[in-house]
Amino acid sequence: MSHLIKGVKKCYGPSISEMHKVTGFPFKPPLLKSLLAYSGQKLKTSRTCSKLSSENADSYSYIIVGAGSAGCVLGSRLTEDPLSTVLLLEAGPKDTLLGSKRLMWKIHMPAALTYNLCDEKYNWYYHTTPQKHMDNRIMYWPRGRVWGGSSSLNAMVYIRGHAEDYNRWHREGAVGWDYEFCLPYFKKAQTHELGPNLYRGGNGPLHVSRGKTNHPLHHAFLDAAQQAGYSFTDDMNGYQQEGFGWMDMTIHRGQRWSTASAYLHPAITRPNLSTEDRTLVTKILFQGTKAIGVEYVKNGQRKKALASKEVILSGGAINSPQLLMLSGVGNADDLKKLGIPVVCHLPGVGQNLQDHLEVYIQQKCTKPITLYKAQKLINMAKIGLEWLWKFTGDGATAHLESGGFIRSQPGVPHPDIQFHFLPSQVIDHGRVASKLEAYQVHVGPMRSTSVGWLKLKSTDPRDHPVIEPNYLSTETDVWEFRQCVKLSREIFAQKAFEKFCGPEIQPGSHIQSDKEIDAFIRQKADSAYHPSCTCKMGQPSDTTAVVDPQTKVIGVENLRVVDASIMPSVVSGNLNAPTIMIAEKAADMIKGFPSLSEKNVPVYKPQTLETQR
Repeated sequence: MSHLIKGVKKCYGPSISEMHKVTGFPFKPPLLKSLLAYSGQKLKTSRTCSKLSSENADSYSYIIVGAGSAGCVLGSRLTEDPLSTVLLLEAGPKDTLLGSKRLMWKIHMPAALTYNLCDEKYNWYYHTTPQKHMDNRIMYWPRGRVWGGSSSLNAMVYIRGHAEDYNRWHREGAVGWDYEFCLPYFKKAQTHELGPNLYRGGNGPLHVSRGKTNHPLHHAFLDAAQQAGYSFTDDMNGYQQEGFGWMDMTIHRGQRWSTASAYLHPAITRPNLSTEDRTLVTKILFQGTKAIGVEYVKNGQRKKALASKEVILSGGAINSPQLLMLSGVGNADDLKKLGIPVVCHLPGVGQNLQDHLEVYIQQKCTKPITLYKAQKLINMAKIGLEWLWKFTGDGATAHLESGGFIRSQPGVPHPDIQFHFLPSQVIDHGRVASKLEAYQVHVGPMRSTSVGWLKLKSTDPRDHPVIEPNYLSTETDVWEFRQCVKLSREIFAQKAFEKFCGPEIQPGSHIQSDKEIDAFIRQKADSAYHPSCTCKMGQPSDTTAVVDPQTKVIGVENLRVVDASIMPSVVSGNLNAPTIMIAEKAADMIKGFPSLSEKNVPVYKPQTLETQR
């Protein structure tokens, strides 16, 4: 979403041949002699799959496809049991070079995040279809293709969403996923620098911190929001989401704290965890309707691996449904058109696609205090050297340190608009250099009613699927975006910004009428990078559901999906924290543990819904 350090080379989308290079190194040997129980599982699997065994396919208890925000969590949690062997497969490279994070500074320096958006090594570079309600614009969707997945590319904002999002999931068929059953897993994952309480965790692997810059523009933003009539909240992940305050970030001691850093690296030395990078999984192997392994491409060679217990897809909202369809699980009519043998007719695969759109409201700053000068080459070098030496300074934050949640109109029960404030200007996803001293707020609706889909383009796993988010296809969504612009302008017009406020850059003072604002939104709104819901969780009786509340794929055996794709509906906030929670909760399910729960944890509700603030 935002940036400080910018790439000095021009960014281009990679060619298909570049994007899908499959190189790497040989398998880490599985734990073949660990325990008799595992040996028995292997023998049983190899007897039922003699043909595959004859091809020297290795066998594991679990195969996890995707070492991203969910896959790293699962790889760590499932190998806590020494009886279980796990193979974790990732299409992209590792997030270290020669074991060093400093040598992979593009990922681990928080302020360098726009390099990731420009680097084909770490990014799938997805694009949507032309959006007919947005002037036929093709939207850019960066997604992580590296250890840590999108948690190695994102803006490191740690937002859980509202408690009512999870209660809604329960009503939508994801029984057992209401707030009281999700909150304990948010806490289990987390170590918050402010210490544990009723809402925060204190000894989890995911370190969460608050910003340290104390920038005057962040203070002006929070003061202006209160002058506009909104409350201050000291923890938007705690009792009260509604209001404005300091945001939590997945940054630890000046470094990005991805799920690879939090979960995978500490577990990598376990003998029952095998990892493969630069490995493209092309198909789930079935025996009838039972998943028994995967086929993948490594060093240009096609190989197989077997799972005695389960195959788990954690590729995210695009890759997971794509792999299901390539493997014969999806809408039978669509699969037959491509000549894919149908394993299970599951029409919900790839449907129900939801995302957050946002737009940048930008104001010129009359004082030279923004990040504009920090983006000059000599200052970038100084910032980079300080970070490389001490992990401190302007390189140690993504600078998205304040934000907020409000309701768009009276009658809305919990916030449906989100703000991220940045003391800088962003142009084209950060791929174009800032032009002047400016600040901006990223703002967008949280629960849009437009729903899209994705489908296979071909049977080639290297071909990106057709992605149709169907943005702004309802009048409700258009109206909400109008409110986003008007309410943001109102905050920027408060007294707290008087000494900083220059002319409005975007939309610009000439944009005033509803018609003009709508045209601006169509021209400038972009994805907030939150694709989700394409393998919807629900009841088996729901024909649109793909997985059941245990995360098992409906209609087949030994196959799960665990990532943001299984959300029944998108949450009111950023998606990384909820995705990690999903994986933590699923890990307990897979291991057969009873779900953690915390009943009657209080959550703020507005005193009245008759007013908007």
